[in-house]
Amino acid sequence: MSVPRDRTPLVCAALCAGAGALLFQFLGNATRGYVATRSLFYWWGFQWVNPQSENEHAWLVLALSAYLLWRNARGAARADRSGAGWAAPALIGGLLLHAVGYVAQQPRVSILALLLYAWGVLALGGGKRWGAAAAFPLAFMAFAIPVDALDTLGFWLRLGVVRTCAGAAHLLGMGVVRSGTQLLSADGSYQYDVAAACSGIRSLVALAALSLVVGYLWFRSAWLRAAMLLLSLPLVFLGNVARVMAVIVAAQWGGQHLGDRVHDVMGFGVFVIVLGGVLGIAEALSRARPSWAARDDPPGAGAPAAAPAVSVAPALAVAVVLLALGEAAYLGHRAARPADARAGVLLAADGANPVELPTFLDSGWMGSRIYPTAVERAILPPDTGYSRKLYSSQEGARQQVLLSVVLSGRDRTSIHRPELCLVGQGWTIDGSERHRFDYPGRPGAGFEATVLRVHQQAAGATRTAPVPEIVAYWFVGGERVVPTQGERVVYDAWNRVARGRADRWAYVLAMTGAADGADAALARVQSVLNAALPAFQPAIEARAVGAGGR
Repeated sequence: MSVPRDRTPLVCAALCAGAGALLFQFLGNATRGYVATRSLFYWWGFQWVNPQSENEHAWLVLALSAYLLWRNARGAARADRSGAGWAAPALIGGLLLHAVGYVAQQPRVSILALLLYAWGVLALGGGKRWGAAAAFPLAFMAFAIPVDALDTLGFWLRLGVVRTCAGAAHLLGMGVVRSGTQLLSADGSYQYDVAAACSGIRSLVALAALSLVVGYLWFRSAWLRAAMLLLSLPLVFLGNVARVMAVIVAAQWGGQHLGDRVHDVMGFGVFVIVLGGVLGIAEALSRARPSWAARDDPPGAGAPAAAPAVSVAPALAVAVVLLALGEAAYLGHRAARPADARAGVLLAADGANPVELPTFLDSGWMGSRIYPTAVERAILPPDTGYSRKLYSSQEGARQQVLLSVVLSGRDRTSIHRPELCLVGQGWTIDGSERHRFDYPGRPGAGFEATVLRVHQQAAGATRTAPVPEIVAYWFVGGERVVPTQGERVVYDAWNRVARGRADRWAYVLAMTGAADGADAALARVQSVLNAALPAFQPAIEARAVGAGGR
């Protein structure tokens, strides 16, 4: 006896989908730094077609997600419509999570909210079995979130690949010179920049996603699926090392042209190494332990259809639509009102830029103004402020300290990690540590900074002389100084969400030569700061930082 099909959950799911689509379209993205759009769909999609976003693998993730959803949904054709209990937390949680992401100017958080909300819509319209069928494919779409969110991991992978290949080349007797992310011959016959594509971060995400799919299709238990994902990490690193080493060996033997050809071929070689290793281990485990292998039936298959129960879907749909409308009104109000902000440094008369750094310092330094480059002005938000001077000591022209202040505007994307720019400019980072700088006349206002030991190497000669430098940087908010970008992001998000405040954080950088040693270089920086700090950076007492500010 057939049970009449109740279409009420489908109608309710359609209403929730429409309300969510409008919210994510018109109030989905609060950042305007690089992609000036209100639409979260456009912001996310732009990353898929923009080569600089390094997110081309998102199309592969989308195709696999669509296939897995189709595969899992085959067994859910006769699903019951009693999924409101599952859908409610996802729909409401997705809306609330998006509000946090929007206010904190973190579109990646809003993407997670969108995926959670989409799962709630499917669970509401298709019941528990459709919810089970869509759970993994939608969670898998997280791999399509722009990979620059993993820039820290990519940075260290990039350096790791370069260092490993340079060391291996030296063991093989090849005179390879490492300069930043470049590997080049001492005689100049070839030169390669180990860009992000060869560093591992792009292939790491794509191949980690494929490895997880292998685990999902091969095994039934979550820990084995996670093991396949983790297995891909060392294999990706080894694959990229093998690719770069093959390029170097080919270039050493046949010059730049042969190295370029091997580079193109070995792009597929990385996939063969990683996927071959993951598939081989997965097949070996499934043969050794057949009980670990996944069932043939996809999630949601095999359960009998249930008779329709009293549906709470209409009440849930009304509540979700009203919540979406209320959230839209709130976010629109937050976006329109002037930002309640505190600047991390003293402002110039125009209110947009930091105050101009002093030209003459009592400690015997004279500064010359350095203007921001056209590239900086083009890629950073227009309300970003700058103040920058190169200080030369009266004791000798070779003693110089570059002091730079970049002040964010309303958009948080004005500031990013300096390590990325340094490596891109050809610097090799030899190490990093924390260092505490003193604030003149205010012992309690001293602060910690990140100090990078970097060097450049000149190429084209049999012997190269490294040019060591010390780079110190820190971030100044309205009521605290922090030494890392991660801490700045956390405090900035907290202020935006909990306090409704979008502080204008300042990124301060000091750079000087370290041929006379790191201690002497840091002493030079401190000498400049002793005279310059009171002119641009207000004193923030340590007790205020520890207490979290007022």
